[in-house]
Amino acid sequence: MNGISKRRSTIVAALAVATATALTVTACGDTGTPPGEGNVTTTTTKIANAYLVAPERNFDNACGAPSTPDSGQSDVARIAVTDPALLDAVCALGIQSKVVAVAAERGSIARNLGPSVLSLPTIGTNPSPAAARAADADVVLGYDASRATAFGGRAVTIDRNLGWREQFAAVADGLGRAETGQRRLDTFAEQARRAGLRVDASHSQVGLVRFGENSETIEGTGSFAGTILSAMGVQRPATQRGAGAITVNDDNFTDADADLIYVSFRTKAAQEHGSSVMRSDRWLDMGAPGYSRVLVVDDDIWYGTGGLAAAAVVLGDATRSLNSSS
Repeated sequence: MNGISKRRSTIVAALAVATATALTVTACGDTGTPPGEGNVTTTTTKIANAYLVAPERNFDNACGAPSTPDSGQSDVARIAVTDPALLDAVCALGIQSKVVAVAAERGSIARNLGPSVLSLPTIGTNPSPAAARAADADVVLGYDASRATAFGGRAVTIDRNLGWREQFAAVADGLGRAETGQRRLDTFAEQARRAGLRVDASHSQVGLVRFGENSETIEGTGSFAGTILSAMGVQRPATQRGAGAITVNDDNFTDADADLIYVSFRTKAAQEHGSSVMRSDRWLDMGAPGYSRVLVVDDDIWYGTGGLAAAAVVLGDATRSLNSSS
């Protein structure tokens, strides 16, 4: 299979862990501690004969420990968020209770941020000037400074083209927590490095495949999940070491193969398409599918508008599934 080694004993352990129950990882209280991944209960649920890494999950402990301003920095009291993707950073800093308004529709906030974020007041994607003023925010966090005008508070504008780590650092700096933010990033990096050592990540080659409604892509090292695997030291097949995504076609179909393949589905329709592909003879003739070394992950978390809180979930998923003893 394109020269990819088959480390059967290590990777097959992922299937054993997919049937384990009551695995729990929670955040600690140190201000340098990143968020936890929530409580995880796995079952034997499958899609097209591939186990789900974590089909049931409780995100009650998704956010980081509450942080305080860096020395000499004044604290913020009331935060309005005009782009809900940035709630991940607020959650990771543990100051979600300071958010008084989110410019989003009800139900549109990423569920992995847990109930303390999902319960925040939403005032619509395009709130009225009256609703914006009523929030009485002293800081307005978003990607577009013009959207902050109606709220009247100090605008903290983040460049959406930055990587997720850089965005988190910019949010932390804008909210007077630059040092705390850097400590949490450093702690996460160390957690990822140690997790990689525990699961012998450097000797695992992992493939990342996303199914669309009528398409498949191989995700590169620059994808959100790809950056977490890289931080762990997980290796990628030679055909998957570019930063960008690769569209799968007849000529490169087997480039998706690896010791272990993580698959995900962008939509329900994508799940139907992906399930069909995963039952096909061509898919099953590859090494990882042939040895039942394919696992299903949550597309929204692994490839969504991720940040440090989502990174903790991906790290937990990968650590748990790469080695059942982690």
